[in-house]
Amino acid sequence: MLKNLGVTRYRFSLSWSRILPMGLVNKINQAGVDYYKNLITALKENGIEPYVTLYHWDLPQPLQNLGGWPNPLLVNYFADYTKLAFTLLGDDVKNWMTFNEPKQTCQMGYGYGYMAPAYVSDGVGNYLCAHTVLKAHAKAYHIYDEEFRATQNGRVTMVIDTNWFEPASDSKQDKEAAERKLQFDLGWYANPIYNGNYPQVMIDRIADRSLKEDFLKSRLPESTLEEIDYIKGTYDFFAVNHYTTNLVEWSEDYDIGNPSTDADI
Repeated sequence: MLKNLGVTRYRFSLSWSRILPMGLVNKINQAGVDYYKNLITALKENGIEPYVTLYHWDLPQPLQNLGGWPNPLLVNYFADYTKLAFTLLGDDVKNWMTFNEPKQTCQMGYGYGYMAPAYVSDGVGNYLCAHTVLKAHAKAYHIYDEEFRATQNGRVTMVIDTNWFEPASDSKQDKEAAERKLQFDLGWYANPIYNGNYPQVMIDRIADRSLKEDFLKSRLPESTLEEIDYIKGTYDFFAVNHYTTNLVEWSEDYDIGNPSTDADI
């Protein structure tokens, strides 16, 4: 059907659990590997280039039992999984996406709790999740760059999702609010990868509100200089999912209370 439609590129995701049921490389599900090998072979035989996403929201349950993405141990577990995928499939895959829409994973899964694993930890868990995801993405990129690029000649990036934000009026306040919202939405993931570190407005506002909420330090994890350098530049092309545009109107800051991303913005 794809061939009949004239499709030349097809993006799909690997299921980490299908390849590694326990999340770790000591137990490989060969049937899962064969499924993806057969799919990729069929696509290429029909002139369709595969674009493969390594993570699209389905974390193996044993790793979720460790706390999921807020746990920094997942950086190395994800690295092992991606290295296996590059080894087994990389000769036939030239375009890799480490994460699809990580904001949904972190904000909806560990912040608002609207999506799996449905943890409600807005203003804390979502920031911890994103910090781990960014480091995991960077490590996967460096593994490909150092061990596979010379022989496989592929590309690696992260697919970031964002809305676009326009000011509701020509007022200076609305323009500033729209830009701030964009930095918290797109810049949260794009800025560390393309420019280095989180957007300054995120760093400043979250730190300020955290202290007013009687935290001893910012709820946004601080990136070391080594982490900033390690994450910056880990892209071969820019990939974005965009769905709609929102009008943004300035409002007074939230009263100090329970932490939340909306209050931080």
